[in-house]
Amino acid sequence: MNPDQNLTYANRMDRVRAAMSSQDIEVLLLSVGAELPWLIGYQAMPLERLTMLVLPVDGEATLVIPRLEAARVTERGDVFTLAPWNETDDPIAMVGDLTGKASTVAIGDLTWSRFLLALQHQSPTIDFSPANQVIGELRAKKDPFEIEALREASAAVDRIAAELQAGNIDLVGRTEAEVSAELGRRILAEGHDRVNFAIVAAGTNAASPHHEPGSRVIREGEILLCDFGGTMGTESGTGYCSDITRCVHLGEPPAQVREAYDVLFEAQAASVAAATVGTPLEDIDAAGRSVIEAAGYGEYFVHRTGHGIGVEAHEDPYVVSGNTDLLEAGHAFSVEPGIYIEGQFGMRLEDIVVATDAGPDPLNLVHHHLAVI
Repeated sequence: MNPDQNLTYANRMDRVRAAMSSQDIEVLLLSVGAELPWLIGYQAMPLERLTMLVLPVDGEATLVIPRLEAARVTERGDVFTLAPWNETDDPIAMVGDLTGKASTVAIGDLTWSRFLLALQHQSPTIDFSPANQVIGELRAKKDPFEIEALREASAAVDRIAAELQAGNIDLVGRTEAEVSAELGRRILAEGHDRVNFAIVAAGTNAASPHHEPGSRVIREGEILLCDFGGTMGTESGTGYCSDITRCVHLGEPPAQVREAYDVLFEAQAASVAAATVGTPLEDIDAAGRSVIEAAGYGEYFVHRTGHGIGVEAHEDPYVVSGNTDLLEAGHAFSVEPGIYIEGQFGMRLEDIVVATDAGPDPLNLVHHHLAVI
């Protein structure tokens, strides 16, 4: 057991309790999802058997867990205690006993509805609210340990992207699915514990932002969009994600593709430059979007500019029009404008960026130009 890790989790527990107190939340309940590993370093299995952390604002935290799962838990006695339950026990009743007479309870956003409904039936007077209102802002502001974990994960996928740009990954004549599988293998070989996604979209398929790689054979003379990432460091209890998008062109690109990519390159750089502490998140979106709109491609940029990243690949804060929250030091997020023209081509350019008092700190450093291979 690493004492420094215990200190990190204990500090997070204190911060969560302070947030609960400020919002008049008496008990926090966390089950499946990213909140639990962030808070105590344990990832609950998505089972029909209930795992739930019960955290009173002013009492001891208890992890209610199936006995057969208890061996997977790294015990942290100064952070929480274990309450294993047997197959004939009633875990909902156990959670109810630990919740006591609380009337305001925040519950994990991804908790299975069957468990929430059972808790509501057992305690109909409880006012339930989403746990993200308590934890979301805390998770969004990364501490130095988290930033270094994200930097390490980003450097790993940078190395893969550099190989892609250099033409060291076979592309022409292979299917999208085959190249996706190879990217996945490389993600693991670079030290990630799991692959979260590996989008490979060729030619017209690249106009679908979340294209599912399939049997389409990659050909000369077309653009190839690769968006991939994974989770690294889960052995410490809390893994952190990578996420990068780079495009290559298989042969000399047509003038329209070259022109569109030059616009995309400028837009991505504009949004990164705008990511200064104190800037409304929607202004970061607008900085790049205005470049794309001015060039006549506005209707082809169909998604937000970015999402937060950390324990989850997508989390707070979101870089999107209408989000007036201010960028804070420690926020980590993607900047990924795209241009997607159905039936022709698509392209996206994505980095992970950390906001610092000294300015934006991009974690992905592999070159941003359209590689021609």
